This record gives sequence, structure tokens and C-alpha cells, in this order.
Amino acid sequence: MRNNKYIKVKCIEVKQPIGIFYIATIEWYDINNIARADIRRIEKGEGGKVETYLGMQRRLSDSRVKEISRYVRNIDATFPTGIILHINSYSRYDDGEDNVEEFRNVIFDKDKSEMQIRVDDDVATILDGQHRIEGLKKGLGEKGLKTKFQLNVSIFVDLDMDNQSMVFATVNKAQTKVNKSLVYDLFAFANTRSPQRTAHNIVRLLDENEKSPFNKMVKILGTADDPDRETITQATIAESIIKYISKRPMSDRDNLKRKKKLDRAIGIDNKRLFFRNLFIDEKDAVIAKNIINLFSAVKQKWPDHWSNTLLTKSAGVITFMRFLRPAYLSLANEIGDVVGTDQFYELLSDVEIDGNSFNKENYPPGSSGQSKLYKELIEYTGLDDRITL
Repeated sequence: MRNNKYIKVKCIEVKQPIGIFYIATIEWYDINNIARADIRRIEKGEGGKVETYLGMQRRLSDSRVKEISRYVRNIDATFPTGIILHINSYSRYDDGEDNVEEFRNVIFDKDKSEMQIRVDDDVATILDGQHRIEGLKKGLGEKGLKTKFQLNVSIFVDLDMDNQSMVFATVNKAQTKVNKSLVYDLFAFANTRSPQRTAHNIVRLLDENEKSPFNKMVKILGTADDPDRETITQATIAESIIKYISKRPMSDRDNLKRKKKLDRAIGIDNKRLFFRNLFIDEKDAVIAKNIINLFSAVKQKWPDHWSNTLLTKSAGVITFMRFLRPAYLSLANEIGDVVGTDQFYELLSDVEIDGNSFNKENYPPGSSGQSKLYKELIEYTGLDDRITL
């Protein structure tokens, strides 16, 4: 027996070249109830009509769903962009014994600006937004709880397959990713401390301080005004800093906005996240000083190759930021101290790498080149990169 119950939602009618569609506000769990069959199909990678028509395949990304499930618990979580649904006006069900039932899926009352949508798990097809729905389900729907989180939804009714596929292809193929450096730059406008804001401020300091080895060398918004000089993106450095501050930076940011105290790093975590307690104690300057001192030592070690080799590109910066942890832990008297440039330089004096070898041939772009350089740094300095108590 199919469900013949309906939810009522306020909506407005929109006319565009493709035809008429509707914009409504619907609770996430109501969307889940009318599109569960579609989500299950996407999760299994089973081809639906739209995907078959386009020759495409959609699958849910577990990592993306998990990331969204954490995000939706934040105090300032928001999804301002809409979910896109398609609904056929009628559904027909055949029980295999020549008994056919027909149900009306959607009723729009233009005078009341109200739509009724039948509640059944295969009423709606999700053209865009399946990860958000699953993330909300995982993050807010545990133990049967119905935590409210309204979503703005665009609803297409009775689109032919050609137009459904066009909408699907437009939102799933033509989307452009936001520049990561721009994202970090926007954290500067936040009123609350966060790992992201601290990382942004430190990167700005590295770029603007005349005594910094990275002075005027950072692509602050991911693009270079002077490509010959600006060789490293803001996001690359910021992400390398954050990994020493927090395992879950968005969660830390949310807790700080809620005026909650962060858990300090203790035991082995104090070695993994050796900048965390400095961040909690608002000693961002000490974090910045240690980074400046390491790279000042690198610049002194290879002065003729500092600005024109991989040392100041992603490969070199990521590698030496990785090297910072074992180097810092071996040189600092206590975690939280400032390690001087001369201390880092003395450690690097044992590294027998010719500056002329800092090229793509010896250290290929990507993780393989970074791993090779890191292993050589560890071998020459005799450091132990294992984290133990």
C-alpha cells in the first residue's frame, strides 16, 4: 500500500526559458522522506534515467558526506544555495497482478502560493544536493531525531528527460571550485578566533614582514601580481600551519564561536599538534616566529637557490613544513619555545644536498618529489620522524 499523505509547503512560481519551476522552503527530513529511494540508488551507483541518458554515473562520496555531517552541527551552519528536485505529477504502481494504482504526487495552489507533495520515498529525484541531504541525515538525524534545518529548494515538475539532463549536467559539470586562498583570506573578516583565521594572519605576516624570508612572495588570493616573485599560494602555507594546530579546525572554530574552551594538546597529541597550545594561549606570534626562523635557515643554507627553485614553491614549502615537526621537537627545550634561526641552520648544516639539484628532474612535482626530499632531510640530519612519548 503506497502512502497517500502530503506535506504542505509555501512556494513561489518562477518562469524562465526552460519553463516553470517552484522555489520552496522544506525541512531536510521531509526532502529525505520523498527522495530516499533516489538517494539509495545514488549511494549504490545504480544508473537512473538522467545518468543513463547522459552516460554518467553518480555516487555518494563517504568523505564528503562525513565532512558535511560535521559541518551541519556548527552554530553558524548554512546552505544558502538550493537543492534541486524533479517530481513527476503522477506515479503509477503495478502490483504484478494487473492492479494499477495511480497517485498524484504534487498539487500547486497558485492563489495560496502553496504546494502539496506526496510523502513517499520515490516521489522526487535529486538533480543536485544529494550530499547535503545525506550529510544532514548523518549529522542531525541520528537516533531518529528531527533537528530542524530548512533548505531552499527548486522544484521542477514534469520536465522531459532532455531538460532534466540539461539541468543535471549544468549543476554537476559546470560548477567551478572556489579558490582555496580566497577562502582563507575571507577568514580575516571573522570576529572570532579560529585555526583558519590564525593561519591567515600568519601567512599575511610572512608575506608583509620585511624580515620574513617569504616577503612579497605569497600569492595571497591564489593568483600572482608578480609571477616571477610570488611563487607560493596562501592556501598551501595556511593548510600546513593548521595541521599542527587542530585535527578538526571547523569544530574548533565552532566551539570558539560558542564560547567553549578548546581541549589542550597533551601526551602524544602535544607532539602531533605542537602549535595547538600556543594557539589556545593566543601566542600566534610564537608560531609565526618558529616558521620564519626555519625558512630563514633554509634561505641561509641555499642563498643562491632560494628564489628560483622548488624551495619557494609548493613542493619545497610543503616538505619543509613537514620537516618542521621533527626538527622543532628535537631542538626545542620545551614545546612552546621559540627555536632560533641559528639552531635550525646548524641542523641543516649536515644536509649535503646541492642547491642545483632542486629541480623537477630530481624532485618530480607532487607527493613523490616531496617524499624523496623529506626522506633525504631526515637521513642527513639523523632525526626520528616517529611520534612517541
